[in-house]
Amino acid sequence: MPAPSRIVLNPVDRPDAPALPISERLRGQLVYFLTPADTPGLPPLGENEYWFAADEVARWLEDGVIRLVSPLDTANLTEVELTEEQEAFLGWLKTYNIRHVKVNEG
Repeated sequence: MPAPSRIVLNPVDRPDAPALPISERLRGQLVYFLTPADTPGLPPLGENEYWFAADEVARWLEDGVIRLVSPLDTANLTEVELTEEQEAFLGWLKTYNIRHVKVNEG
């Protein structure tokens, strides 16, 4: 049986900050938090690179929830409470002032 892949977030803009190992589940949830790559003012992003806006990160941590479009009701947003892993991820971004990350899997 092959070993499970290891997924690690590496800060591109803060190479002095520690990397953050994450679960496959959180890897799939990063789309909830990232800033769209075509947002004005963002640096060019490479493959598996993502940008997270500081003001959004702070708001999610303050509110303890994220707002998502419900597949059952696309006209309204649904509030979903942050999981412990999501909160730890956002806390890592905020603590180390990280905006630009690269996902490494291996």
